[in-house]
Order: sequence, then structure tokens, then C-alpha cells
Amino acid sequence: MVTRGRTEEVIPSAARLLGSLRDLGYDFVNAVADIVDNSVSAGATEVHVVLHPAGTDSWVRVADNGSGMAGATITEAMRLGTGQREYSSDELGKFGLGLKTASLSQARCITIASRTHPARAVIDCRRLDLDAIAASDRWEIEVPAAADRPETVVGPLKSGPGTVVLWDRLDRVLGRNDPFGGWSHRHLLKLAERLDQHLGMVFGRFLTGEARRLFPLTLTVNGTKVEAWDPFCLDERTEHLPPHELRVGGGLVRYRPYVLPPQDDFRDDETWRRASGPNQWNRQQGLYIYRADRMIQSGGWSWLRGYDEHIKLARAAVEFWPDLDEAFEINVAKTRVKLPEELRDQLKPLVTMLTRRADDRYRKSKPRRDNPAPPIPPRPTARNDANRPADRPRDPGTGGRPAETPQRPPGGQGTSGNVSESGGSAAAPAGRVLEETARTLGYGTALESIRDELRRRHPEVARDLGW
Repeated sequence: MVTRGRTEEVIPSAARLLGSLRDLGYDFVNAVADIVDNSVSAGATEVHVVLHPAGTDSWVRVADNGSGMAGATITEAMRLGTGQREYSSDELGKFGLGLKTASLSQARCITIASRTHPARAVIDCRRLDLDAIAASDRWEIEVPAAADRPETVVGPLKSGPGTVVLWDRLDRVLGRNDPFGGWSHRHLLKLAERLDQHLGMVFGRFLTGEARRLFPLTLTVNGTKVEAWDPFCLDERTEHLPPHELRVGGGLVRYRPYVLPPQDDFRDDETWRRASGPNQWNRQQGLYIYRADRMIQSGGWSWLRGYDEHIKLARAAVEFWPDLDEAFEINVAKTRVKLPEELRDQLKPLVTMLTRRADDRYRKSKPRRDNPAPPIPPRPTARNDANRPADRPRDPGTGGRPAETPQRPPGGQGTSGNVSESGGSAAAPAGRVLEETARTLGYGTALESIRDELRRRHPEVARDLGW
């Protein structure tokens, strides 16, 4: 006979746990995107984001015209890891944490107001205040009286159903900087520009109507319509390679590879510059991973190979659905995925085929002859000229400017040894030692930024280091 002892319920400290959940890896643009996910799941066709600078009273608001929520539903939505919420197979939500953790990562107070009926202007409202929870250490949210609901949160709901999420006390957005004067205004304007670009990339398929939903999505940031960013430049002379459906566990992953045109084959220079993306051409090569049509990863080779100047025209879509979330190890913030090993094995030969084709198109392209960049004068040196590195080839995709040396990936990602797939030479000992040391100390990303800046501002120094 087995005897059992009694059990005790252990309720975590509300103040301490909520404080810890503020650091799950969100930055501002990803936090806002997580709120937009909820709007999309609620069937919204319009989402309007406002960043309002007002010193310590600055706020951020996301308002949509979705189906809305009743009061009890809002209360449950503000529960951590809500147990009553069921997610359909194509929804963008997953863990029942995003609304709270994304909001708390940026602000100390969250107010949610919602309306469900098109004719009856009944608005339900709830507020989660970190300062109040810290004082009481209780899992409590507020139900503000109608008189205590600011126009900021109820105003967008006067015309019909929808939901408004309001962040105030923006301690993580404004930091410890002086929120008065012009600083907060300039800072929020810069964030608005970053957010516009990020939302256009992440929700590009929803904005164009390509996503699997009835109506396209309209997004605005501070009143300006967000334009979709197409990483594959399908309106240009992009080469479409054969797609593949790859089986992972019990699900399917779709792989669609593309080779983008070089600069001279774009309709104009502005389109080419926009195609370079937020991280510019070299860092935007690689895999674009979509979960339920929402972009999770924008570029990079996921340790399948390294960055290389000669394959910067190679981009591929990798698409999966939420039933494979566990296989891809997607994180709460929906900003990181890990390719399953069985998928990596299937992708390796396909990526090799794509990069070889991109390398071939890059090398066969003709450099632009209009407005070529002036040559960079050699740096005075006491070394024998015979030992000086040869001039780098001209880059047909950058208006004739010198091409960058093929990049090694952070942490040794990519091909084996020190030779790139395109035949690039190994890094010089000094550069290689710096890279290995930086990776050992956890500063690999910082060194990449230094390397890119050296290439831009002091190319002769970068050449001496083998970069």
C-alpha cells in the first residue's frame, strides 16, 4: 500500500514574477508586433499604432477594429498563461503570454479597452499596474470606472467594435534619459520609423493580401500607412527556383528559393535600395522563415553556411504552421526559431544549389557605369608592394564600389574550414584570431559591427586584417 503525503499550493510572488517576466527578450518593435498579432487573430482589418511623446506622460497605443472582447474575456486575457484560451491551427498566438509579457517589457501600466457590439457602445476596460502589484504583491487587475477611463483608451472605440491596448509609464522605452525637452520626442519619432519598417517586413503578406485570410490588413504608425516589404522582389527580374515541400515529423515545411537581380537589373536605384532591407544586402541574404504567414526570421543561414558577398542575391522562404512550433523551438517573443535537424539535412543540398546559382548570377552581372565611385587611394606603407593584398573586385550590385570580402558567420556558422563555398580565401591570421577571441568572450555580434564599420570607413585596415 502506497501512502501519500498532503500537498500544498505554492503561489509565486506576483511582484517578483511579473518583474522577471519583463526580461524575456523583447525589444520595442517586437513587443508592438506581438500586440498586432492579437489584432490579426481577432479578425481586424485595420490596426493603428500611435507613439505619443509627452515627457513622463508619453504613451503608446495599438487600436484595432477586430471582434473585441467582453469584460470577462479581457480579464482572462490578462491572466498569465491563460488556460481557457484555445488557439486554432492558423493563429499567431501560442503561449497565452504575449499580450502581458510584450506590454510589460516596455511599460509599467497596461490598459485594455474593448467593444464587441456595433450598435451598443458598451466598452469594457481592465488595467494592470505594476506599481500597484508591487505594493500589494497580489495577482490583481483593476476594473476602472467609466469616469476613470481616459479618452486616449476609449476614443478609438466610439465608432465601432475593436480593442485598444494602451501602454503608459514607459520606463523601458524612455529608460533613464531625461524625458523632458525634445529628447523623448526625437526618440519616439526614431522608434516610429523603425517600427514602420519592422511591421512592413513582419506582416508584409498580410498587408498585400497574400496571407491566408479573407481581407488584407491595413497598418498605420502615427497616421502613416505601413508599406509591405517584399524580401524576394517578385515585381522585379527575380529568378524563381523550383519550390520543395519537406516533411518534418507529422507536418510539412515549404521551401521557396529565389535569386534576386543585381542592381543594374532593378527598375531604378530607389527600388534597389529598398530591397536591401534594414540590414543591407549582405546581412539580408539567406532564409526568411514564416510561421502562419508571419515573418519570424529575416535573413541569415541558420548555421547552414556563412555570409558571402558573392551570394548576397540568394534568399529563400521557409514556411511552416503552428503545429510544428515544438519542432522549430519557437520562443515566447516569436523572434527566434531553430531549424529541426531533419529539416537541416533536407535543406543543405537545396541551399547549396541556391547559393551556387546566386554566385553565378552575381559574377555574370555587369557593373553600373553611371556615377562610378572614385577609387580608394592606397594607404602609405613601408611594406613591399609585392606583399600588399590585391585590389578587391568591383561589386556590380553596389554601383561599382569595391566588393566586401566574403563574411564569416558569427560563431563559426557555415561551411567547414576557412574557405567559403564560393571559393573565397581564408581570413588572415589577425582577423581570425580576433573573431575566435570575440566568440569565446561572447562578443561575436559586437565584432561583426566593428568589422562592417571598418569595411565602410577604413577599407584598407579591413583588408590588412583579412576582412
